[in-house]
Amino acid sequence: MEQTSARSRTSLLVPVVISLLVIAALFLVFRDAEETEKKKEPASAPVVEKVDLKHLPASSTKTVIKAAPRDPRPTKVPKGTVVHPKRMLALYDEPDGTAFAKIGPKQFGETWLPVITRNSEWVQVMLPSKPNGSTGWLRTSDVQEAHSRFLVKVHLGARSLELYENNEQVGTWPVAIGAPATPTPTGRTFVLGQISDEKQPFSPVILPLGSHSDTLDSYGGGPGTVALHGWTDPAVFGQAVSHGCVRVPDDALALLRTIPIGTPVLVDKA
Repeated sequence: MEQTSARSRTSLLVPVVISLLVIAALFLVFRDAEETEKKKEPASAPVVEKVDLKHLPASSTKTVIKAAPRDPRPTKVPKGTVVHPKRMLALYDEPDGTAFAKIGPKQFGETWLPVITRNSEWVQVMLPSKPNGSTGWLRTSDVQEAHSRFLVKVHLGARSLELYENNEQVGTWPVAIGAPATPTPTGRTFVLGQISDEKQPFSPVILPLGSHSDTLDSYGGGPGTVALHGWTDPAVFGQAVSHGCVRVPDDALALLRTIPIGTPVLVDKA
């Protein structure tokens, strides 16, 4: 009888154990499925602060924006990366910082700005507004990126201009620079645009830069923007006689007019 009773108890326990094992297995299956679904959920998009652009000053060759950060390395040669704002964008004083100005897709034609620093989500760019050496930060997702293979160097001491393509010098020329009372500003800047006018008496092409005269608030009806342009009298080349612009020979101008907007220009005292 005891053996029969033991067998009976065992036969009763077997279904219970099987049921518990099935429940445990189902729990593990559903838990794994839930964890898999969690892994599939996309990461939440970063929160982008909306800025009221209407109340921000526009960065252009005609404006002064004192809040703009200054160029931290004004003598360093940029790598040639340039960016184009896809629309009117806020400029920030640092990544995820405070918006201090705005910049649009048009200046003298399309806006292309040299990149001087970057991280995965932001680029620091040179600006066309005063004071000289102004910079700002833009989100990489808001800009179109390109590369200029050219670099322009202006040496005030030697009164010469060099043009480089892919780090190889393609030409060097004597130029006229700013007179002592109206010197050509030093530092790095960029080609802001190209103005073509065959009827212009002194130069059929003018290349405005992102820099301005340090001594003239205005000149010729403009805001004192420094430019590269030609000149009718070759006797000026090698002289310090201009109001701050760099006057170049015809053959130099013929090449300079082919370089893209945004090309870096480095002006030093060498």
